[in-house]
This record gives sequence, C-alpha cells and structure tokens, in this order.
Amino acid sequence: MWKYPGVRTIAGISLGAIAGSLCRYYLGTWFAHLWGHAFPYGTMVINITGCFVMGFVVTASLMRVVTVHPDLHLMVTTGFLGSYTTFSSYELEAAQLANQSLKLDWMYWGGTAFLGLISLQLGTALAQRLRVQESHDESQSK
Repeated sequence: MWKYPGVRTIAGISLGAIAGSLCRYYLGTWFAHLWGHAFPYGTMVINITGCFVMGFVVTASLMRVVTVHPDLHLMVTTGFLGSYTTFSSYELEAAQLANQSLKLDWMYWGGTAFLGLISLQLGTALAQRLRVQESHDESQSK
C-alpha cells in the first residue's frame, strides 16, 4: 500500500491533520484554562506559531537547509499546519469580540495579522540563517 505515492501522500496529510487538530484543541483548552475565555489567546498564539513554523519549514525546504521528502513536507504544511492554524476560528472569534468591544476586536484582528506576518518572517530568517551557518560550517571543514 505504501509503495503507491498517492496513498502515501494522502495518509501523510491525514496523519498530519490529526496531529495538528489535536495540538490546536489541547493548546486552546490549556490557554483557556490559564487565562480564561474573555479573549481568544489560544487561537492567537496558535495562528502566530503556525505562521512561524510555516515560514521556517517552507524556507528551510526551499533553501535545502534540510532535505525533506515531498510527502513529509505535505504532511507538515498541508496536514499539520493546515489543521493547527485556525483562520475560520480566528474570524469567528473576531466577530464575537466585535459584539463586545470594537477595541478588543481590532486589537485581536490586527495583532494576529501583524504578529503572524512577523512570525512568518522570523521563521524564514531563522531558516536562512541556518542555511548560511551550514554553508559556513561546510566550507570550514574542507
């Protein structure tokens, strides 16, 4: 069964999605337990960390910092991160916050978007830095 690339790809994405959704659920529950339900901290943190990991994984893969099998890449990006990040939940919670306070709504909406973009760039920069360090280490060992 695993010798068929299509089946392997679908299985990898599915397993990644299961892991991502479980991480999202348990982290969201944990953040709600720590800080309450007045503000959707869990969704915000999950989306920001998901952006960071996406930036890192995609850049590291493209720059060949690490060699990743295409099925593993899809498992992490499409499967895990696709179910871990919560854009639909983010929008729903933003709409719910708007009913309570437009100030909180804008802070959440803008803060998540801005910090998500920053996190994506930080993940990208980290992968690029590792690539530069790896190249430097390789030239030193020759």
